[in-house]
Amino acid sequence: RTLKGGGGAGLSYFVFDFLAKDGESLRDRPLKDRKAKLKTLLEATGRSGPIFYSDHIEGDSTELLETLCPSGFEGILAKRANAPYRPGRGRSWLKVKCGRDQEFVVVGWSPSNTNRPFSSLLLATRDGDQWRYAGRVGSGFSAADLELLSERLRKRARKTPPVAGSVPSDVKRNAQWVKPELVVQISFAEFTGDGLLRQARFLGLREDKPAESVTRDVPQSSKGAEAMSAEREAAPSEETVGGVRLSNPDKVLYPQQGVTKRELALYLEAVAERMLPHLSDRLLSLVRCPQGRAKKCFFQRHGGAGLSEGFHRQSIAKKSGGEEEYLYLKDVSGLLAAAQMGVLEFHIWGSRIDDIDRPDRLVFDLDPDPSVAFAEVKGAAVLLRDALEALGLKSFPLLTGGKGIHVVAPLVRRHEWPTIKAFAKALSERVAENDPERYVATMSKAKRTGRIFIDYFRNDRSATAIAPYSPRAHEGAPLAWPVGWEELQAAPSADVYPLRNADPGAPDAWADYHRVRQSLKAASLRALGVSTAAARGAGT
Repeated sequence: RTLKGGGGAGLSYFVFDFLAKDGESLRDRPLKDRKAKLKTLLEATGRSGPIFYSDHIEGDSTELLETLCPSGFEGILAKRANAPYRPGRGRSWLKVKCGRDQEFVVVGWSPSNTNRPFSSLLLATRDGDQWRYAGRVGSGFSAADLELLSERLRKRARKTPPVAGSVPSDVKRNAQWVKPELVVQISFAEFTGDGLLRQARFLGLREDKPAESVTRDVPQSSKGAEAMSAEREAAPSEETVGGVRLSNPDKVLYPQQGVTKRELALYLEAVAERMLPHLSDRLLSLVRCPQGRAKKCFFQRHGGAGLSEGFHRQSIAKKSGGEEEYLYLKDVSGLLAAAQMGVLEFHIWGSRIDDIDRPDRLVFDLDPDPSVAFAEVKGAAVLLRDALEALGLKSFPLLTGGKGIHVVAPLVRRHEWPTIKAFAKALSERVAENDPERYVATMSKAKRTGRIFIDYFRNDRSATAIAPYSPRAHEGAPLAWPVGWEELQAAPSADVYPLRNADPGAPDAWADYHRVRQSLKAASLRALGVSTAAARGAGT
């Protein structure tokens, strides 16, 4: 394969194992013997390159880890010196990461928009004689954790923040403060440049440690490595997240970012509270990338063998006669089952399984030509928002994780699909007619050059749209992220929210979405020229 930019000039190659020599397999020989032969074969080249011999350190890795981790290294691979070579994951090697796991003190909580007692805990550490805000955690809680913590939080309520220094305004706005007395154990990926936690996960309460002793730690080194090794011995290629077993959890699904199946599962578990109200009990189309986004991906919308138990099936009558079996999910176990299958995108129908023919959402997909600036797309979204508002409909913007924006209006299930589609078509064409140099409402690619395609075709019985909070199978591991209209104006692109920076505990910009009760009014249909006869035929 030819490398771009120099054809490989200056490329170095590090080798760490030797599987065959002169046609003779060395796979059954101990690792230390294979490496010895490799070192002899490379001789001086192994030290000077461009093919380098990857050396090793024998014995306790504690000192090595304590040197590497503070310098930003990911970790080390520990291998059994006497083990033969076996492909894939096994018991003879262990990836020891520079993970982070430490105590924090709870200083407050963020309210939940669902039936959970709280959305996230607000955390801090001791800095001299003051508390410093350290971020929040919104995942990892069991039902028992939520009940216990909510009771203890209520008993410690206070009106003012106990922390010194700044707290992000979006956190402070709805924060409920508590006395800094509860100590919790938290695992996390890293501290951001602002000193806040990223990818935090609740591990448990610490009853054995006083709050005043909790200060910011350095990354853990070999703590727990022996226990991790023993766990891998028992199940070297499996891990359980949310009660769902993941095979090969370290499989990299996004090569450029190194995002693994485990990280995908943890994200879906953390965001499930917000994602499921939009996704559960809807028929789905899935984008599956079992070997990662850089390799073969495929759509799946029908049932088949080998599906996890978290998936449900429903037969739907076809217009042409007969039936087809489709898939849907109901709960977090289904989301995690999807992660296990390498699902990188969730596309949803616009109706629920209990009434397929009556949609509960209206979607306009603003799809720009590559030459169109994102500021123009945001302007189009605001234009559609105002048009819908004039027709009696409140709408919400979704950054798709791709190039465009979805403008979504929740609906009471009153009208059937033909009426909804006719309304969406008429409004899209009206917008395009008023400014034909900027907008187009036809699928013809030849007519889209330099324009924004207002795609109303997603408003049909079997059409789908990307689900809010869904990952995308794109470079950068972006998410389809709901935002508010003010937040939209500050967004530099539609893929600005990557999976690794997601904060499911952040204030929900769509908090009011499921409380909106609205439908297409007869006057709105008349204003767009949608005939009353068509409306009656569609079930109005």
